[in-house]
Amino acid sequence: MSVHGRIALVTGAGSGVGRAATLALLADGYSVVLAGRRADALAETIGIAGVEQGRTLPVPTDVTDRDSVEALFAAIKARYGRLDVLFNNAGGGAPSTNFGEVSWEQWSQVVGVNLHGSFLCANAAFRMMRDQSPQGGRIINNGSISAHAPRPGSAPYTATKHAITGLTKSIALDGRQYDIACGQIDIGNAATPMTERMARGVPQPDGSMRVEPTMAAENVGRTIVYMAGLGADANALFVTVKATKMPFEGRG
Repeated sequence: MSVHGRIALVTGAGSGVGRAATLALLADGYSVVLAGRRADALAETIGIAGVEQGRTLPVPTDVTDRDSVEALFAAIKARYGRLDVLFNNAGGGAPSTNFGEVSWEQWSQVVGVNLHGSFLCANAAFRMMRDQSPQGGRIINNGSISAHAPRPGSAPYTATKHAITGLTKSIALDGRQYDIACGQIDIGNAATPMTERMARGVPQPDGSMRVEPTMAAENVGRTIVYMAGLGADANALFVTVKATKMPFEGRG
């Protein structure tokens, strides 16, 4: 283990569930590398945490750019020498759009962040965990409820989140020989800027609009700490954490 203790990387750490996970991991004693597009947002997360210097490393990163991701992992190696946990969280969606009207630009943008970005970060983390001494680590992918069931008008987002499930299973299988575990957290209606529209109503399968319940993002942070803290002999392959009363099970 590094002299800095357990080392975690959170992508999309400047807001939402990425910020919640960062704060929870820091509170649990991890040193955390914060990756995200905006340096000011990363600095704001660090300011909220209020931890001592050396336990955080903000690295402005575009996860869709291979060179940017390589620079991120070079910074991790230079500062800490290893990586124990990746929360592969950065992602985004497109406005609700019936499939027949989805543009190539919308599709490409969502696939670029959610799938290509997740691959680049997981692939780099896998190689670092494989090659470090002692060997091993844990990758946690952000799947979403949409990895199980789509919302109306969400084809690009839903397709990428279904793909994350395949990525998670493949990493978990290929990582066994290197003591690399991989799991997926599927989040439903965490209260973040991304879900503010829930308060105004979102499209339902029957064509209606309905306000949906949300849950505090801190619930996601606590779940990430649980998944990350499992012993090397255990893996939470799929964990769903959702607002208790959101429409998901059965007919809502």
